[in-house]
Amino acid sequence: MVLSEQLATTGQRQAARKHSQSGLSSRAWIYMVLLSFQYGAQPLLSKRFSGNSVIVSSAVITCEWAKVGFALIFMAWDGTLWSLGKEWTLSGALIASGLPAAMYALQNSLLQLGYRHLDSLTFSMLNQSKLLFTALFMFLILRIKQSSHQVGALAILLGASLLLCIGESSSSSKSNNAHREAILSGVLPTLIASILSGLASTLCQWAAQVKRRSSYLMTIEMSAIGTLCLFVSMLWSPDGQTIRRHGFFYGWTLYTFIPIFTNAIGGILVGLVTTAAGGVRKGFVIVMALLVTALLQLIFEGKSPSTYTWSAMPLVVSSVILYQRYPYREKSKTQ
Repeated sequence: MVLSEQLATTGQRQAARKHSQSGLSSRAWIYMVLLSFQYGAQPLLSKRFSGNSVIVSSAVITCEWAKVGFALIFMAWDGTLWSLGKEWTLSGALIASGLPAAMYALQNSLLQLGYRHLDSLTFSMLNQSKLLFTALFMFLILRIKQSSHQVGALAILLGASLLLCIGESSSSSKSNNAHREAILSGVLPTLIASILSGLASTLCQWAAQVKRRSSYLMTIEMSAIGTLCLFVSMLWSPDGQTIRRHGFFYGWTLYTFIPIFTNAIGGILVGLVTTAAGGVRKGFVIVMALLVTALLQLIFEGKSPSTYTWSAMPLVVSSVILYQRYPYREKSKTQ
């Protein structure tokens, strides 16, 4: 989730240390359960209610507006909204949020394609490859090291991603054209989105730690800048031509707003889970979400996971648990 990654950056390490040895409150459990259902249901909701007739750019822009609305509500709730005018500057916003915002705008559009051309469970597991790219960019840019267990977990996750790609390219139930469409319009956009997610998330963490930017404020800045980038791109893009011909909400129904708002609410929940339960336990939410996706896909689509998906699931689950359970620790120096 785009907003999820933005809200999870500030204080994640501190929250993880704070909660690593303490029990969870009932409120934390509620947040975790709600986030698991949101993560698990999001691919299904987007695929069902954002049909192929809905213009990708209009869905992304509306989602960005929803994020701004929720961020403003929560800033008013915690009292930080009223001091915004004294602290905010345009130059600071461009330095901290400009480049990540452009990346997130493109990533959001690519994820919409992935939602539409992959089954929900395959998309959810393939989307976890962002963990691999985040770790890579964290090391290259912020020099954040990984433990040997985490390196092994990332290798397992890479193997699971490759297995899912092979499954999409060799499914016997698809024609050659369907194979090509699944790879080019489903797998490839999702993997590129994961790369962008890793890089943008790293830049967000840099802004949060070095520039001390509020996660809610960064959400508003990146949504505003990302929306501006999309509007500029629509001057020549096919989406822009379609909007000028048929209108911004072409192909929309009232149900289309459901995945838009659940995506935005999910971002708020990530921030709450990180604060209430810590970053380590947030990894288990991802695992629970994969099971939710599999169950919902079976109930509402009558589609059981493929052999490749069943094979990849334990790899994804074990890699996430392993990565979150064994973080890198500096070796104590002996005198």
